[in-house]
Amino acid sequence: MTIGKYLRWKDENGNEFRPVSLTGTELLNDRTLNKSTAFSYEEREDFQLTGLLPPKVQTFDDQLNRVYDGFRNASTDIEKYLFLRALQDRNETLFYALVSRHVEEMTPIIYTPTVGKACQEFSHRYQKARGLYVTQDNVEQMSDLARHFQGKDIKIIVVTDSQGILGLGDQGVGGMGIPIGKLSLYTLGAGIHPAHCLPIALDVGTDNQDLLDDPMYLGVPRRRMRGEEYKQFIQKFVHEVKRNFPKAVLQWEDFSKSNAFDNLTEYEEYLPSFNDDIQGTGSVVLAGILGAVKIKQETLVDQTYVVYGAGAGGVGVADQIFAGLLKEGCSHSAARDKIFVLDSQGLVFDDREGLDDYKKRYAKPRALAQGWQSEHETKVSLTELINNHPVTVLLGTSGIGGAFKAEHVQKMMEYTKRPMVFPLSNPTANCEALPEDIYQWSDGQAIVATGSPFDNVNYNGCEYRIGQGNNVFIFPGVGLASIVAQSQKITMDMFTTASYALADAVSQEDLDKGCVYPRISELRNVSITVAKRILANIQATDPHHQLGEVDVEQALAHHIWEPVYLPYRRV
Repeated sequence: MTIGKYLRWKDENGNEFRPVSLTGTELLNDRTLNKSTAFSYEEREDFQLTGLLPPKVQTFDDQLNRVYDGFRNASTDIEKYLFLRALQDRNETLFYALVSRHVEEMTPIIYTPTVGKACQEFSHRYQKARGLYVTQDNVEQMSDLARHFQGKDIKIIVVTDSQGILGLGDQGVGGMGIPIGKLSLYTLGAGIHPAHCLPIALDVGTDNQDLLDDPMYLGVPRRRMRGEEYKQFIQKFVHEVKRNFPKAVLQWEDFSKSNAFDNLTEYEEYLPSFNDDIQGTGSVVLAGILGAVKIKQETLVDQTYVVYGAGAGGVGVADQIFAGLLKEGCSHSAARDKIFVLDSQGLVFDDREGLDDYKKRYAKPRALAQGWQSEHETKVSLTELINNHPVTVLLGTSGIGGAFKAEHVQKMMEYTKRPMVFPLSNPTANCEALPEDIYQWSDGQAIVATGSPFDNVNYNGCEYRIGQGNNVFIFPGVGLASIVAQSQKITMDMFTTASYALADAVSQEDLDKGCVYPRISELRNVSITVAKRILANIQATDPHHQLGEVDVEQALAHHIWEPVYLPYRRV
């Protein structure tokens, strides 16, 4: 029985093995098949490896101990990142086995926050080819480019044009580090085999002058495409994806806020796609809020929400809160009334000239602020909003470090005994407030979650674990469910379902301590829980779906890869 070239085969006696045709150095250079020093003596003979490896055969545990020592001996986070990337490029099974055993320690290295520095230094630290670089010159040749990939059955693509990398902005071709990192988390969290994953960087130029002036820069040395030229390029790219990778889910990642919304809206009906900065962020934040209202023994409808920062993530958060309120029985108008969005010009009002389309749905009527005390007649700041309106939930997506102050939290405590304060911006330097400060300002009463990882906080004799609202709790499960269901469209309801599934995955013990997210070490269980819930919801709400009476557990198991070595047989 076969379950795909890169997964498990069984012989007539039920013994699992992997058929392999490569030999010698070709086999050692194949990162999905290489076992390195763990090839048995028999395999070394059969696959012409004798003399190409040190004589001793190591066990898998021996290898894991060796590479973990190497990781721990690296002196800086960027050196640890490079060590892990080099391991990933030569032996993916060993890489994923290592990271899965040290999830909390290594996830901040392979993704945020360390991946940001890796993107900034990409051209100077480039090591080995991985993924696809699509430019204006080769976009129409993707059929030829795709033939070079070992994995022909691509199921998940993460693509960026590198304009909005984390909180760092335009990183040009260096943004490739983001799709590579995200897809590592798909494999780590949802068990999607790395051969089914394709990272893509769209090199449409850069407006980062430091990169353009750098003779080592590896991208196209031109200013960014914009306007119609950019739209035509994206259209060609999407059509080529659908033609060459018809089974793939496409995840848009780290585009500018306007392009993020435009691309998602334009193509979400054309191929199964989503934007993690918008929908993934919104979903994980809603999950944290659901946990917090459990702690408060209240409901979503009882809260008033402020989203400080109206980029892709901020409006995505507002959209998901809105969806949650509708699910809990709110009318459309009542739900919108509960959500306040602020950008660099303060509270978003509907009479502002040149207001971006994606902000309009949360713009407030000017009459709302009539009688409010504010310094400027046409502008309402965060402080003025909180002073004039009973805010209970404060969510930071601005990228402005230190934007939340003691006066904001203390005023919120006049409206609720336990305010929710989530400074969510990445990296850590851009966090709107430090958790320890929020606990001090609120005398330990605030419910706190962050976007970046923080150490536990000790305050007034209590230890608080800071839950991290990391999108990794959402997108692997959504992607896996979409692949299993062969979804033609990835809907808002799928992300809302994911939010409730994640909220239910938080233990009562954590909730009792004011923590609204599970530990990153629980990533695999959380991802599978999210995928199960989405698939079960599809079955319950769409009786004509091809999932039908399919056993969800078995369907998921068929797609989940575990990083272990199988015996090889030469074919």
